[in-house]
Amino acid sequence: MTSDAVERLVSDLTLEEKVQLTHGAADTDGTSTGFVPGVERLGVPGVRFTDGPLGVRTDEPATAFPASMALAASFDPDLAREFGEALGREAKARDQDVLLGPGLNLVRVPHCGRNFEYFSEDPVVTGRFAAGVVEGIESEDVVATPKHFVANNQETARASVSAEVDERVLRELYLPGFRDAVDAGAGAVMSSYNRVNGTYMSEHERLLGAVLKDEWGFDGMVMSDWFGTESVVDAASGGLDLQMPGISAEDLFESMGMPADEFDPGGFDYADGMPDPRTGGLFRERLADAVEAGEVPESRLDDMVARYLTQLERHGLLGERGASGANGEGGGDGREGAIDTPEHRDLAERIAVRGTVLLENDGVLPLADDADVAVIGPNVEEAILGGGGSSETTPFTETSPVEGVEARAGGDVSVARGIPRIEDVSLFDGFGPDDADDEDDSPDVSIDDAVAAAEDVDVAVVFVRDQATEAADRETLALPGEQDELVEAVAAANDRTVVVLNTSGPVEMPWREDLAAVLASWYPGQAHGDAAATVLYGDSDPGGRLPVTFAPEGEYPANTERRFPGVDGEVHYEEGLLVGYRHFDATDADATYPFGHGRSYATFEYSDAEAVDDATVEVTVENTGDRAGREVVQAYVDSPDATDELERPPRELGGFVALSLDPGESRRVAVDLDERAFGRYDESDGWTVDAGEHVVSLGRSARDLRLDVSIDR
Repeated sequence: MTSDAVERLVSDLTLEEKVQLTHGAADTDGTSTGFVPGVERLGVPGVRFTDGPLGVRTDEPATAFPASMALAASFDPDLAREFGEALGREAKARDQDVLLGPGLNLVRVPHCGRNFEYFSEDPVVTGRFAAGVVEGIESEDVVATPKHFVANNQETARASVSAEVDERVLRELYLPGFRDAVDAGAGAVMSSYNRVNGTYMSEHERLLGAVLKDEWGFDGMVMSDWFGTESVVDAASGGLDLQMPGISAEDLFESMGMPADEFDPGGFDYADGMPDPRTGGLFRERLADAVEAGEVPESRLDDMVARYLTQLERHGLLGERGASGANGEGGGDGREGAIDTPEHRDLAERIAVRGTVLLENDGVLPLADDADVAVIGPNVEEAILGGGGSSETTPFTETSPVEGVEARAGGDVSVARGIPRIEDVSLFDGFGPDDADDEDDSPDVSIDDAVAAAEDVDVAVVFVRDQATEAADRETLALPGEQDELVEAVAAANDRTVVVLNTSGPVEMPWREDLAAVLASWYPGQAHGDAAATVLYGDSDPGGRLPVTFAPEGEYPANTERRFPGVDGEVHYEEGLLVGYRHFDATDADATYPFGHGRSYATFEYSDAEAVDDATVEVTVENTGDRAGREVVQAYVDSPDATDELERPPRELGGFVALSLDPGESRRVAVDLDERAFGRYDESDGWTVDAGEHVVSLGRSARDLRLDVSIDR
């Protein structure tokens, strides 16, 4: 609902001023990812946009939080809200008004180079975490921007590929997370680069207009991804409200200090993972003419501007901040925020700890305080902050695995890298991964040194990593470099070998059966070392559960070229609803570690499950171990009477609850079930719940189900 104040502003703006508020421009301070100038005579301030899925990215340091995948592995949406609040405070501390996150595209293929920025293969988990992060950001009067709307599930050819996906699959899998983010109060949504069923998302009138704005009641602004606008008339008419960055890459880079004659548009691979940077100024150059020619109704332009101004008003940026000139200068409303506080450092570590998943353990973990330990791996002397691309954040401080273990250990600690450092990759460094190691980087390292270190200690802990970046997908799920050979050699030398995975998602583990324990700790951010030591030594239970299925590379559903990466510019979502664990359950395909899996240093028993009503089940959970532990109760909904006829997945996650229990403690737990887990989308009737008996299975993972209860709907 547009306020009277916004309506008056829109009526007072000239055509030129209106158009100015529909596209970005060069940031006069050079601190932001994007900038929209103000209108000085009407007191409209300049507004700054910053990247932010893993931390606030400006030209200054900020807290480098763990990857979104690690956050989701906590299965704790309250933690997501805390994280969102911290992002909002840090954005304000850097004088940023709009935060470009969270990222919440569904993990359809494990190779996607940007999976670390996303939450899960499941829409319920995705929606709960997206909503939590959005609520937190918005609570700090910063605009949250869930992205990338919609079906941006790969980076290969992301700027042009068409996701060929039917309506039911869109509604049941790929749209729910965005619906939850919008319902949580998101002030903006970012459209994706790709096409959906042949139409660019920045021009998709049905999805941007009929679904997002009309059906869902979204009153915020839709912005393009950077250089993700293909036209003027079709984009404006289709529902795009704000073109970003609003200027060409040449002008953008020149504003950042790169001389215009050094800009090389040929350096961008338009056919693969990068958009055409020459399209950035379309609204600035042509929108006014399109309005004057009647190609874009002025009422549509007024709606674009009103949506933008409504968010400024809602977030206290109109009037309160003071008039800001066309270049964004002046103003200042005392929005101090907070950055790199003790609370934020603690939060970064808590997320990393709670998101750590214990995949295997034969009793070697937790480590004894006095154990002699070898810390091995090519990158053990640095924190793994994240993948490459727009989410990269520079922290004030960080701890490496070596530093974390050395600070905690009571026994001797030896260090061996074994193989050369695995290099970071980034779209800013050539637009794709490169598995080549740095030949000049410690040429004296050798696997023999790692073996010698492992032979002389009680436990060997090997840290391995993958390479992932925006704008390119991983070619393989195998670890880069000689890391597999390193793990195999160390495991042969010491039968108490532990591997810690610092990865963007699933990886191949040919050595898994030769190990004593395996931990997945994703990209842990600045607290990498401290969090690793906390879990390894048992100061905290590894409370994480897998938000994605780990499986052999060929077992995932997008296993043909048509399905990924696509043929002739189209990627066909022929697996339909059978994504992630739905596929593994339906086909009995081999899952190395199923969705929801995670071990604990404690043990748990479930009892006395019952349905409280038609949307809630209860179960008693008891910690039967001798250590405090963290459990995640998962509820999966099956509709056996409808499965065959309606081609539904065997079961779908309906809800989950995370809880901590002391030894011997038991607790009655209520699990609220998502209505969509009982239903299906019908193109004629919309969301439909089929009458009959629905079986709700409670357990510890999609493949470890302990108790069943029935609900009649």
